[in-house]
Order: sequence, then C-alpha cells, then structure tokens
Amino acid sequence: MGAKSLHKKIILGFQHVLAMFGATVLVPALTGLDTSITLFCAGTGTLLFHLITKKKVPVFLGSSFAFMVGIMAVIGNSRIGDSDFLPKLAAVKGAIIIAGLVYVLFAILIKLVGYEKVNKLLPPIVTGPIIVVIGLRLSGVAINSAFYLPNETGDSVFSLKAVLITIIVLAVCIGISVFAKGIYNLMPILFAIIIGYIVCIPLGLVDFSPVSNANFISLMDDNIRAQVFLMPTFEMDAILAIAPIALVTLIEHVGDITTNSAVCGKNFMDDPGVHRTLMGDGIATAWAGLLGGPANTTYSENTGVLAVTKNYDPAVIRIAAIIAVVLGIIGKFGGLVTSIPTPVTGGISIVLYGMISSVGVRILVNSRLNFGNSRNLMIAAVIFVLGIGCDSIPISDTVTISGLALAAIAGIVLAILLPVGKDNVLEKEDN
Repeated sequence: MGAKSLHKKIILGFQHVLAMFGATVLVPALTGLDTSITLFCAGTGTLLFHLITKKKVPVFLGSSFAFMVGIMAVIGNSRIGDSDFLPKLAAVKGAIIIAGLVYVLFAILIKLVGYEKVNKLLPPIVTGPIIVVIGLRLSGVAINSAFYLPNETGDSVFSLKAVLITIIVLAVCIGISVFAKGIYNLMPILFAIIIGYIVCIPLGLVDFSPVSNANFISLMDDNIRAQVFLMPTFEMDAILAIAPIALVTLIEHVGDITTNSAVCGKNFMDDPGVHRTLMGDGIATAWAGLLGGPANTTYSENTGVLAVTKNYDPAVIRIAAIIAVVLGIIGKFGGLVTSIPTPVTGGISIVLYGMISSVGVRILVNSRLNFGNSRNLMIAAVIFVLGIGCDSIPISDTVTISGLALAAIAGIVLAILLPVGKDNVLEKEDN
C-alpha cells in the first residue's frame, strides 16, 4: 500500500467517523452511560465484527437507539456519582450481554436450519409495530429534554430558552437532511449538535466543568475505571427489559446487511453469510455490555457513505474503527460531549425517536400488509396497547417484565397461532 493510498483511506475513514459520530455519542448522552466507553466499544466492536466476518463486510457498528428504552427503564434518572448508579449499571451490563447472546443463538439457528425458517418467527406484522412502540415510548423523554431546564433547586421547569434552542436544532437537522447534498446529507445530527452547542454558549447554558475536570486519558478517570471494571449482574428485571429487544433489532440487522450487499454489489448474505454477520453483531454487543457501553448495531449511515464515495473497501471501515477507539481513549473529548446542554440533545431526540417509529411504519408499508385483514389488525392492536400502555408488569415478588417485552412476546405468539389468510398482503397494482 503506497503512502498516497493510505492517506486516501484515512480521509475516507474520517468521513465514516463523522457519519456515525452524532448518533453514537447521543445514546450515552441520553441514557447516562459514558461517551468515552461508548466510542471505545463502537470501535473495538466493529473490529471484532470484521474479524468474525472474514474482513469482507464494510459495516460499522455504533450505538443502538432501539435498546435505549430498556436501558433507561433500568437506569432511570440515576447518573454517575449517584449512590445507585453503579448497581443499576451492573444490571444493564448483564442484560446487554444476554442481548448479545440472543444474536449468537439466532446465528447458530440460522446456520443449522436456514434464515427463511427462523424469519417466520418474526414477521413484519410483529417487528413493524414493535419498532413503532420503541420510538413512541421514548417520546416523553424527548419532550422533557427539549422544553425544560433545571431551576436553582434542580427541578425541571418549562423554559423559552430551551424552546428556542430546540427549534434551532430541529431546523438545522431537518434542513440539512432534506436540502444538503453529498457527504453533508449524511451528517445532519452532527451539524445540528454543533450549531445548537454554539448557540447555547452565549445563553449561559454550557457547563464546561466536565471538560476541565476530565483527564486527558479516559482510563485515568476513577469514574470511568469504576464503570469498565464493574462486574455485570444478571438481574431478571433488567434482562426482561433489555434482552427481548434483540428479537427486533436482529431483523433490522438483516435489513442493513441486505442494503449493504446491494450498495457494494456483493451478496454478503451468502458470503461470509448472515449467520456470521449476526454472530459478529452479537459478540460486539456482548463485549460492549461487558465494558459498560450500549448495545451495538449495524449503522445505515455508514452504508450511505459507501454509496456516496463508491469506495467499498472494508479496510476503510477498520480505519474508522481505530479512530473511534482513539477518540474514546481521549478523556477531554468525552468531557466535551458530556457538556452538551439538554435542549440540544432533546431537539435531536425529537427527530431520532420519531425516526425510529417511522422505520416501523416503513416496514409495514414495504411489506404491503393488508390492515383490512382482521389478523393483522388484532396483532398490531395488542402490540401497540401493551407496548405503550404498560411500563412493567410484576410476574413475581422480585421480577417484572417490561411492557415492550410483553408486547413482543404477545405479538410473536399471536402471529404463530392466528392463521394467515389469502388477503394478508395487498396485491400489487398493475402499472
């Protein structure tokens, strides 16, 4: 490899980092997890994925938004420094490890019996409504972050400053997403965060103490070391709130790999095989759980970069992964992300949580499901009400199951038991 070739690959790698950055760091900013650990897990998880997939698939793994609803259900409002944060984080760690093992289990099943048979357990009538529910369950969190600021006593109160910042962030994010061209179109979140942050500085809403207090090397920070070396605990409440989400995101994974194959002009579903890509995603997620990062997922943002640059070399993605690891090691960088004001993250959350639900709607539309069919109506109705209406249901004195997990289980059972009619799918119209 010549020097010029390496130089080009490093530049392309930075573009991939920019594409994934905004979404990846937003997950810890919203859930209370650590940004430095998250970036380190995203980078090392991507490298693990490439090792398991024979270095053939140009995919980047970043933080999964789908798992946020489960993580936030376990952690709540607790943050680093609070007396109950580390015990809750230990439970999240264990649950994310189990979620990763769900991927591994399905990878083994697919290798043994084939993807088509396993896919019948999770038809679009189940996965679509579940993804809609995931986004809607988070909508209240987005509104509270976007329109409220803490007062002198620490209580959240409605703030016109917060509303102004939220409007600016939304305008930038939507404007770039709709009107920008080329590589800039792939980074609306990053630009919106930067502009929102700059606007907050003269308004006195940026606390720079996380930057000044952070060590240059993240592992020199006692709080980060405490999180990384904290042993996971496997508590049934947390597992039931987080691990079942993997049943939905593994379908998202298959969709991303299919899209990646189409962009690159190769069939990664066969070579190296979807069982290997699922295995890589699962092991990377379990690894992130072990260290205290959020669950990983394949990033369509980076597939978009592939389409724009027409460079499909997996080595470029690995360079991006190494850059993410370096950023995770730099503690000052993590402190800068931590200092982002809540109206900025709240404004972005309005878009992102809505986009999660929109993806669920897109699955239903693309699958051409007929909602004049009673079977489809009943399954979707049960999933929506159980998933949105139930926070958690006690199943013993010490164990509860989240509404999202209950909705997923009910949807899967109904899809298996209820017969599929001839009018289950809309007929294609003749042109």
